[in-house]
Amino acid sequence: MSESTKLGKYKGLQIASGLGGILGSGCIVGLSATITVIKDYLGLSPVQVGVVSSVMTFCIGFGSLFGGRIADAIGRVRVYNYVNFIYAIGTLIMAFTPNYPSLLVAAAILGLTSGTELPVSLSIMSTDAPNEGISNKLVSSHQIYWHFGQFISYLVTFFLSTTGIVSARVVFVFLTVIALISALWRTFSKSLAEIHAEAAARELASAKAEGESETVKVSVSSVLFGKNSKVFLFSFIGIGVYYVAWNLLANTWGQFQTYLLAVNIPDEAHRQTFATGIGLILLTVATIMSAVFTGISASHLRKPLFFLGGAMQVVAMAVMAIGIGMGNGSLWFIVAGLALFNIFNSFAGEAMYKLWTQNAFPSQVRASIQGFLNGFSRICCALFAIVTPTLVAPENIGATAWGFFGIILVSFLAGVVMINTEKSRSAVLAEN
Repeated sequence: MSESTKLGKYKGLQIASGLGGILGSGCIVGLSATITVIKDYLGLSPVQVGVVSSVMTFCIGFGSLFGGRIADAIGRVRVYNYVNFIYAIGTLIMAFTPNYPSLLVAAAILGLTSGTELPVSLSIMSTDAPNEGISNKLVSSHQIYWHFGQFISYLVTFFLSTTGIVSARVVFVFLTVIALISALWRTFSKSLAEIHAEAAARELASAKAEGESETVKVSVSSVLFGKNSKVFLFSFIGIGVYYVAWNLLANTWGQFQTYLLAVNIPDEAHRQTFATGIGLILLTVATIMSAVFTGISASHLRKPLFFLGGAMQVVAMAVMAIGIGMGNGSLWFIVAGLALFNIFNSFAGEAMYKLWTQNAFPSQVRASIQGFLNGFSRICCALFAIVTPTLVAPENIGATAWGFFGIILVSFLAGVVMINTEKSRSAVLAEN
């Protein structure tokens, strides 16, 4: 049985695909951690900063929604091999951007390619794996590389925080190198080509074995508006409200945490060092808490920890709002709010959303429903990102913090409803 999860020759597939995880998180955090120095270098307005982040977020959503379909049309392996060559073009433009229009082009390229890369890489790993044990090991390990991409981007910008635009150039040149290594490895590796060929042969054999047998077509519309539609539509709306509201905050901190801290630090000489240093610490804490949640996600502790995590995220935004309203020392209340949010969002955040979407709908439509919710959420985040730099400016952050409090409260209340109806949804799903 232990042999079934031994990676062996699939270790290369794990690393080659994992490099894509570094690229996916690296461009998001890299832009977040360096947008302040890019803003100063190019003389951007807060609205322009918001548009750049919005373009990247929207394009990630577009890539997530349609990247898999495009890959199915022209070949998953072909997209898997070549997508990071295009990504490298985006990082080079971002590294040496001379003006605002080129910055937008770079953000669009990085968003589209990273949004496409993630589902394609996960699909390749699960398809190429010879059994479920290796598949689970390959797919789950991808998150480690994702966190590493975040960590290395923050680390570089922290140690180069006093060098201005140089820090941004180093981050994106580093990502260019990783992208080229990944693309060249995937394209020219004989061992990877052999693994892809073996997977294709298994799929062909499976198709022949099934022959002409008919399968019942299940569509999203038939699930949401057919038999038991009341339960499924309720789940769709509830999970959607929970995730979109939560993701508005999570995406805001992911893209604008460094900017938020930097613009609220009066000491211009040290603001970038402080902001990226805090980000590095918070990322480390969040990574540890994600590992903790992974260990208990299937246990009886999941429900009470959801209540704890959700409530503490509400408290986090209340601390931020009240502290800023008091005036003096508002920066430390912002840091405290961010710290609490990062510590507890592993218990009531993205992981719970993924569990619910996988357990609330028939298997035939889970991917489609999750893809729609992912894309819709990203579009909402992209629109919100346009105004975020203005909202988090020192003169506006007080009112904005109360807005954040309201958003996370809505997410928590929707989550409470969803977690308290898990058993009834499971019963309906079992008989469907």
